[in-house]
Amino acid sequence: MKGKDIKEIIKTALSLFLICAVSAGLLAGINGITAPEIEKNNLLKADETRRTVFPEASSFELSSAPDGTAYYTAFKDTETTGYVFTTRAKGYGGEIEVMTGINTDGTISRVSILSINETPGLGMKAKNESFLGQYNGKSEKLSVIKNGSPSENEIDAITSATISSSAVTQAVNEALEMYNLIMSGQEE
Repeated sequence: MKGKDIKEIIKTALSLFLICAVSAGLLAGINGITAPEIEKNNLLKADETRRTVFPEASSFELSSAPDGTAYYTAFKDTETTGYVFTTRAKGYGGEIEVMTGINTDGTISRVSILSINETPGLGMKAKNESFLGQYNGKSEKLSVIKNGSPSENEIDAITSATISSSAVTQAVNEALEMYNLIMSGQEE
């Protein structure tokens, strides 16, 4: 190579390095500015969702299971009305984050989706009340069925979205397991 070619390569490489360094610095700065606001919005959304799964609750208290898992205890005035668990399961398009409210008698009060990235028009139907309402009042480990009339411990899958339906059900089952763990710890 000639000296002129090497100088041109070094000049181009330095230019690209400077562009990348400035871009990375700007992105880091913007992230530093927006991260607290994003976290604040996520906390507000989680609080709003807790009120959705337990509308009769007047307050929520952060608690910890014997294994260290965090959950919320729902209160109406000073009386415990239930528990709120946030669980995750792998769906078709990625992780689905589910919030499940469980009454003190072990029945599910309501289920809500915190985050989901499933196929539009199919898996995203998991957010619909027609699907989520199936969980209300159930208390045992649940399974998903296709095409049929679900029994007491079954959930009717969303047509063409069995993976998404199963993921939400898996997350709800995990919440039920956490509830049972907490209740067994209180009985000791």
